[in-house]
Amino acid sequence: MVGPPMPIGSRTATEPARQRSSSRQSSYRVLIYSHDSFGLGHLRRCRAIAHALVERHKKLNVLILSGSPIIGRFSFRARVDFVRVPGIIKLRSGEYTSLNLHVNIKHTLALRASIIEHTAQTFDPDLFLVDKEPLGLLGEVRKTLEMLKQRGGCRLVLGLRDIMDEPGVLAREWRRKRVMPALENVYDDILVYGLPQIYDPIRAYQFPSTIAAKTVFTGYLKREPRPEVFLPHEVAAVAAKGPYLLVTPGGGGDGGELLDAAIGAYERFDDRLQWPAVVVYGPFLPPRQRDAFERRAARLPRVTTLTFHEHLENLMEKAAGVVCLGGYNTFCEILSLNKRSIIVPRVTPRAEQLLRAEAACKLGLVQVIPPERLNPRVLSEALIHLPEQPLPASHRVPGLLDGLRNINARVGRWLENARGMR
Repeated sequence: MVGPPMPIGSRTATEPARQRSSSRQSSYRVLIYSHDSFGLGHLRRCRAIAHALVERHKKLNVLILSGSPIIGRFSFRARVDFVRVPGIIKLRSGEYTSLNLHVNIKHTLALRASIIEHTAQTFDPDLFLVDKEPLGLLGEVRKTLEMLKQRGGCRLVLGLRDIMDEPGVLAREWRRKRVMPALENVYDDILVYGLPQIYDPIRAYQFPSTIAAKTVFTGYLKREPRPEVFLPHEVAAVAAKGPYLLVTPGGGGDGGELLDAAIGAYERFDDRLQWPAVVVYGPFLPPRQRDAFERRAARLPRVTTLTFHEHLENLMEKAAGVVCLGGYNTFCEILSLNKRSIIVPRVTPRAEQLLRAEAACKLGLVQVIPPERLNPRVLSEALIHLPEQPLPASHRVPGLLDGLRNINARVGRWLENARGMR
């Protein structure tokens, strides 16, 4: 892990970035901000982009700013590192609170904002990629964006997942946070990690023409299994006997109902289900819930459980089908690995997963069970018919999984332009 940021030294914060030392002339730096207040989605997306960038660009270094409490449990490729800022979590009430520090949220935010700004000053990026939150969590990136804008020489890019929330809800949120002026005046580019055929945020969120002009759809982010990563021994034993069903609620923080229904299906209808199940709880499933599920699963010979695996794509590769929530990363993995799936989308606090699942279902890419209908009987009936579901690849959508390739190409052009300005 990268240590605390060092002082800038003799260089002032407003000195033009193009006046860099000769040691910087042959390398580039990308700083990625991921606010990570809940779950694994933002971190996993940023990590996938970072790894794709350093694989394609040999003179590139990437530093990720993250508040994830488990970022240290992930491995990173050479030339990718991270700075962890103090954690903040979002409560079900919508309020935020410090994760571990016994200080109020205002002080935690001030500390995070200071670390973010000083890291940006010292790392001196050629490109600053902000994930999802245009001004950072509760505005914590605003000063860093202003500093880099004034300083010059750093391209400011906002990366958005395909769907943020229901349009009316997002409009009110962005109006309260004064996001649109930042999109228009601060950011040089906006990348949407999706396709308008599934969801068009330009139209749904009514981007003005000036913002729409700088917005580019990349396609979804393709994921591939890592051949050097071995399956956990208990999963390998299941896979050796044949295909299995993968059950994953992502980070697991709000996956209790899905896990309850899946384990319940094997308790009540095991003889009707074709495949054994591998259940991955997720690291944020409350321990008391996990213990209760473990006691139930221990009585089921065809259910194997894990708490966490950093390479979910490797588990999914061996699966015959997937039961999951509708998070962005899991959706990308389902498409990338061409898996039949049943999505039970989260509907609170955002409608993002529901909108994505419904749009993908209309295109024949996934099957959806609305959360209000979820129970062991409904899920087991869906599982019985899952082998009949067409594979996602049978529904051709041009450019569907070109996201990482397109991001790499665009970043390559930006960095070449930056070289010409030095």
